[in-house]
Amino acid sequence: MIILSKQQILDKFDADAITLLLKDGFIAFSQKQVQMPPVQHLLFEQANGDCCIKSGYLQGDKLFVVKVSSGFYHNPAQGLASNQGVMMAFSAQTGEPQALLLDEGWLTALRTALAGRIAAELCAPRNIRAIGIVGTGMQARLHLMYLKSVISCRQLWVWGRSETALEEYRQYAQAEGFDVNTTQNAAELARHCQLIVTTTPSREAILHAVDIQPGTHITAVGADGAGKHELAPDLVAKADKILVDSWEQCTEFGEISQAFQRGMLAHYSLTEIGVALAQNGPFRNNDQQITLADLTGLGIQDVQIVKGILE
Repeated sequence: MIILSKQQILDKFDADAITLLLKDGFIAFSQKQVQMPPVQHLLFEQANGDCCIKSGYLQGDKLFVVKVSSGFYHNPAQGLASNQGVMMAFSAQTGEPQALLLDEGWLTALRTALAGRIAAELCAPRNIRAIGIVGTGMQARLHLMYLKSVISCRQLWVWGRSETALEEYRQYAQAEGFDVNTTQNAAELARHCQLIVTTTPSREAILHAVDIQPGTHITAVGADGAGKHELAPDLVAKADKILVDSWEQCTEFGEISQAFQRGMLAHYSLTEIGVALAQNGPFRNNDQQITLADLTGLGIQDVQIVKGILE
C-alpha cells in the first residue's frame, strides 16, 4: 500500500488536470454512473467541531475512495489547523487497500476551491467590478487563488469577524495581486461585488436578500452539514437560477435547504453542476440575473482528486 504525506501529495497536485477530472466526475454523477452513499456527519458541540465521512465509486474504475474530513473551529486559537482528514483508496477488484493519503484536509479544501472555479466559469456575470469573499480562512484563500485563472477582476472586498484575521487576509490577497478592501459589514461587501464566495461554517445568515444587487453571482461552500447556513432563506428564494452539486444533498443540508424545506423553491429551479457542464453552455441567461451555486461536496470529487494524485 502506498502512503503519501501532505507534502508528497501537494508535490503531485496539478490544478488544471484535476479540474478536468472533477468536471468529468460531476457529469458522471448527474448521469447516474456513480455510487455515492449518504454522507455520515458527526457533531462535537463542546469543541465546536464536526466530521464528515464521504465515499464514492465511478463505474468502471479500478478503485474506490473513502474520505474522513473534520473541522474544529476553535483550533486556530490553540495554534492548530481547523481542518484535518485522510483519504483512502481501495481496489474495486479485490477490496485491498491501495493508498493512504495523509493530506491533513488539504485535498478536501483544494477540490472545494476548484469546484468554486468551475461554478464561476458557469455562472459569473461578464462585468465584475469587484469580487467579494466572505470569510478569512483556508477556503477564503484558496477560492481567491483559483478564481484568478477565470476572473480578470482584481478589485476585492473581504468580510470577517476579526480585524486581525482581516488584516492577515489583506496581506495575503495583496501578495496575490488584488486591491483589497476589508469590512465587518457583509451588506457593504454585497453593495460593491458582483461575484461573491461565502466560505464560513456559520450557523446564522450573514447575507440577506436586501443586500444583493441584480446581476450578482454567489458561490456558497460553507453549508456542508445540517444547521450551517450563510445565506438567509429569502436571499436563496430571490435567486433566478440555482446550481447545486447534488440535488439530494443540497435540499437536505446545503445552503438552499432551509428555503427548499419551507416551500420557497420550486424543484425546476435547481440544476446540478453535472447537467450544466454536459450542456456545454453558460448557465446564466443574462447579466441581470441573480445566480447561486450551492456546493456541499461530493464523494465523487474525492474519488477524482485521489485519481489525479495517484495517476
